[in-house]
Amino acid sequence: MNTDIINPITQDTIDKAYSYSEYTNLILKLLEEGRTTNDDNSESMLAYTRLNMQRSSRWDKRAGIDDELRSILENYPRKMIWLVLTEGWCGDASQIIPFLHKMAELSPSIHLKLILRDEYPEVMDAFLTDGVSRSIPKLIALDQETLEVLGSWGPRPQAIQHSYMSNIRNPEFDNEEAKKQLHLWYAKDKGVSVQEELAELLLDWK
Repeated sequence: MNTDIINPITQDTIDKAYSYSEYTNLILKLLEEGRTTNDDNSESMLAYTRLNMQRSSRWDKRAGIDDELRSILENYPRKMIWLVLTEGWCGDASQIIPFLHKMAELSPSIHLKLILRDEYPEVMDAFLTDGVSRSIPKLIALDQETLEVLGSWGPRPQAIQHSYMSNIRNPEFDNEEAKKQLHLWYAKDKGVSVQEELAELLLDWK
């Protein structure tokens, strides 16, 4: 987080945030109305959102948590809130947030809350990727009592971030092909990289 920016996250932000089930139900309800989680209700955005719900549902059923990380989570000493900036149309969110949900479920000390990026621009702008990009999902770890920012993570594991960004910035590389390769990587990785990176951060956030 940029130390020049005052932390924009308040208790009101937390109180208005969604639980994982509330977030999922919101997206499903909006889809029934032909809407997404922002103002772009084009057919392409609706199609992305439907696909993402399928991805999330698949991980909800199949995602497993590593035994070492499970032990860290079950015995974690510091009470935290994991506040995640997301949107229903975000492909990376659909691949990552189900794992964050399962991690939080394993720990009595971690409470997962979700907010929509476009409803909280002041929060997003305090946690830009590389200081410029409003990339999501973005996890912000907060002390539960003080809301002190302990750290942040996202929008995707470092194992794929560099190659993906190189691809989409390359004018000779097709963006749709870059996205296809990204989601193939998620399917093969099975959440391992997310778990490894969060395990390291949890040790720092104690």
